[in-house]
Amino acid sequence: MNNPPTNTYVYILRCNDESLYTGWTTNLKRRLSEHSAGRGGRYTSIRRPVEMVFTEEHPTRSAAMQREAAIKRWTRSRKLALIESDQKILY
Repeated sequence: MNNPPTNTYVYILRCNDESLYTGWTTNLKRRLSEHSAGRGGRYTSIRRPVEMVFTEEHPTRSAAMQREAAIKRWTRSRKLALIESDQKILY
């Protein structure tokens, strides 16, 4: 029996120091809970509280990981434009 594909998500968190953290997950609620509890990674554990400010759904883990890697290379202003859905700056 085949399992249905699991959707994955790219997300951006705004940390307490106003920095932005980009990641991917298969469960947004769980991952935010992990970050909020200090178990989501070293970067966010010392910058709590965090707020999820952007999410984007992808059909595969590979697609989400590629998108995460691309966003991580972006400038802060481009990430903020994505968060604010300002397509003029994005493309």
